[in-house]
Amino acid sequence: MSHTRVKTRNFQQVTPAWNAALNVVAALFAFVCVFPFLFVLIISFTDENSLATNGYRIIPKQWSVEAYRYLFETGGSLLRSYGVTIFVTVVGTVISLAIITLYAYAIFQKSFKYRRFFSFLAIFTMLFNGGMVPTFIIVTQLLHLKDTVWALILPLAVNAFYIMIMRTFFSTMIPTAILESGKIDGAGEFQTFYKLVLPLALPGLATIALFSTLGYWNDWFNALLYIDKPGLVPLQSMLMRIETSMQFIMQNSANTSLNTGILQKMPQDTSRMAMVVLATGPIVLAYPFFQRYFVQGLTIGAVKE
Repeated sequence: MSHTRVKTRNFQQVTPAWNAALNVVAALFAFVCVFPFLFVLIISFTDENSLATNGYRIIPKQWSVEAYRYLFETGGSLLRSYGVTIFVTVVGTVISLAIITLYAYAIFQKSFKYRRFFSFLAIFTMLFNGGMVPTFIIVTQLLHLKDTVWALILPLAVNAFYIMIMRTFFSTMIPTAILESGKIDGAGEFQTFYKLVLPLALPGLATIALFSTLGYWNDWFNALLYIDKPGLVPLQSMLMRIETSMQFIMQNSANTSLNTGILQKMPQDTSRMAMVVLATGPIVLAYPFFQRYFVQGLTIGAVKE
């Protein structure tokens, strides 16, 4: 009696050849995503005359740090603007994350009597708002936040869309048995939230924290509306003012007695690229920190019922 071997194919495994090919495709895709920023970084370290003569090159004919020297010399308060932006981003992200998480946890609880009302209140603000003028009046006349650092933090502290994301995350990822076990052990709401819910919600917290960090770091409109003091101008607004002043000088150079030698030495294109690097560099370096918590949250959040 002959025995026939039946070969079963595991679709969850790939051959070494396919594995190598997929790795090459993923590496090429990652390089295509990263290359524009690397190219901007290279251009920012290119000499202005070499850039005008030879054009954009991956390996410049002549390297230079003149663009960064010009930005830090022209914008004397650039480092101070960095400090303001870092403070606003860190403090604003912490406050925003605390408010959004607690709000979402409250409306996630089915035992909360007013959960429908507060859910409707959050969704309503996504569809309708008072507009820019009423918001400006509230911030400046009612709250008296003009020319204070809180004018850069509080207007962005609560986002209804992020609240809905966290509520959905709690509903899908937090088992009801976890909450019931906390109540059986005599834990209160804050103790249950802090010791049982937060460790399981790290992926959602990291996502909202990343969104809030990007929002605070890239914000310049609130500074345009509420900030007149030079010492409170954030980075994005400061770079915009430097760019505006450079354009003004170049456009009006023919009608003024400015030294043409100074205008020729002014790094125009390279300084713009340097502004992009200064504005996006720190936030790009901060992303691996959030990704680390993504992985850690997925590991801790593995619950088996």
